[in-house]
Amino acid sequence: MSSVRRVGPYRYPNERRRNDDEGRRLTVTSAYDAVVESAAVTPAFEELESYRRELLAYCYRMLGSPFEAEDAVQEALIRAWRGAGRFEGRAAVRSWLYRIATNVCLDLLKGRERRARPMDLGPAVAPVIENLNERSEVTWIEPTPDPADAVVERESIRLAFVAALQHLPPRQRAVLILCEVLRWQASEVAELLETSVASVNSALQRARATLEAASVSVDDQAPALGEAERELLARFVEAFEAYDIDRLTALIHEDATQSMPPYDLWLSGRDDIFTWWFGPGIGCKDSRVIPTVSANGSPAFGQYKPSEDGGHEAWALIVLELSDGRIEELTFFLDTERLFPLFGLPPRFET
Repeated sequence: MSSVRRVGPYRYPNERRRNDDEGRRLTVTSAYDAVVESAAVTPAFEELESYRRELLAYCYRMLGSPFEAEDAVQEALIRAWRGAGRFEGRAAVRSWLYRIATNVCLDLLKGRERRARPMDLGPAVAPVIENLNERSEVTWIEPTPDPADAVVERESIRLAFVAALQHLPPRQRAVLILCEVLRWQASEVAELLETSVASVNSALQRARATLEAASVSVDDQAPALGEAERELLARFVEAFEAYDIDRLTALIHEDATQSMPPYDLWLSGRDDIFTWWFGPGIGCKDSRVIPTVSANGSPAFGQYKPSEDGGHEAWALIVLELSDGRIEELTFFLDTERLFPLFGLPPRFET
């Protein structure tokens, strides 16, 4: 977790793919900025922009990355604005935008390996440094800040659910999200995908079976944080910063899990987690932890590890899953260079 050697500063496992994606992102953003400059003042463009939040949530579920989702939404809005003259009004603007966004996502997913979590790749392993590996061929599920729109917030964006969606073929994925999450009618989805209602129902049945096999439900949403949960999180921050094993033991489930993308190692059981924390991960001792906006419906924190200059440097975005008054899952996302700005976290902790 903390004594792990990075290959370069905040290096992603597949740097070439990352550079390609960032180049494409610049192209999409430049095109979008040009559209905004010429069209932002018009009521038509403002109407298109009003769907941005819900489109982001939809594209995130399709793609498993908030950065790709932003690219997809910008591209969808560009296509919509440029094609507005051909829009005949036979469908609602919302349906038309979802059709465009779906096609953008399907284009992005062509020929790509699915995004994954470490748990998707194999069983838990022993908490030893030899089991810590980067997988250059794997593209990881990335967390997203919770949407601000109250309607969208009720829709499931839990990490486990988004990961399960990636097991579905892209068109099945779209069908399940539109029907089960957004509650579209099969006839509406059939029109959007230019297929038959029977085909939509068949795809939906297969998608449901896949999710059921993964023990994931569309309705598996994070519970609202009450006073007890907020107290639990405050106690976790204090105990983690103190690296107090006794206090941490009282807060974490015995069968809890931990993962650390972009490494494929994941741990099952509190004993193995503590063996890692007080062994290979001992460099996290004396860390500082600050709360940030929720990620995928779950509490999230910025972790800052002690640095050689005496300060604290960004180390991980910690996302916690809670159940029955304790922590059941800890995910340490180590790509802080990309994720910390997204979550409004500074690159250093200044005391």
